[in-house]
Amino acid sequence: MTNPDVRKDPWQEALTCYEDFSDELIIVGEDWPQEFKFDLIGKYFQKGFDKCSGDWVFRMDIDYFLHEKNIDKLKPVLNKYSDYPAISFPQFQFFTPDRYHIKTRLCIALNKKIFPSIKFNGGGDLCLPTLNGELIDFRKMPNINIPIYQYDSMFRTKEIISSDRARFARAWFNHFGNYGDRGGPSDIEAFEAWFEMIKKKYLYHTHKMSLDKHPVYIRKLLENLDSKQFGYDAFGLKNNINRPIENYLKGYKEKYINHYFY
Repeated sequence: MTNPDVRKDPWQEALTCYEDFSDELIIVGEDWPQEFKFDLIGKYFQKGFDKCSGDWVFRMDIDYFLHEKNIDKLKPVLNKYSDYPAISFPQFQFFTPDRYHIKTRLCIALNKKIFPSIKFNGGGDLCLPTLNGELIDFRKMPNINIPIYQYDSMFRTKEIISSDRARFARAWFNHFGNYGDRGGPSDIEAFEAWFEMIKKKYLYHTHKMSLDKHPVYIRKLLENLDSKQFGYDAFGLKNNINRPIENYLKGYKEKYINHYFY
């Protein structure tokens, strides 16, 4: 973790969640530099993976949560698929507590016992797991319906997001030589690019969820969001958005149909 209080990460709540699910908890990132290159993310994931001594390793960002109702479901799944290098989980992405989008499926459970040579150096962000130099494809791994709840920038203010996105934009430039879709090096440029991305993604947040359905670890923070925090109303987007009907159809297909084909 890097300055989690300053960045408004739900770190205490997340660690409580992980402690309930795990035999061992490894935390990395405490010596993260302010200015960095993007490939450092995967290197820190690798550092955590290498330190773990268990058979299965769960790679969790500090805004990832599991639901307490699924604690007893995980171990049978790990035993059932013990010959696979990874297991894939659907990612529920939240911008506001009342809606989510199944953003993707994540290979976050990694079989270190049989595949200790897994590396975190794949994908566009250079931090997805690979095996023997090839990206571990979630479509070829067992896909289970135990979601990962992701709260993104839920608890951050505009000022925190602007500063953080600018830092990551500079990191992208320092590694790739361009800013891509990250705007530019200044807080204003980076925030504007990020918010344009958020506007597009929020159109796909078609699934509804009430507060009492969130993991118990995070509910209090969600109940106490204030108007300066992104998750309160997505900086005004919540009440000023018209989602196309096809987005609802895509969301239904992703949630109830697609996982049968993976």
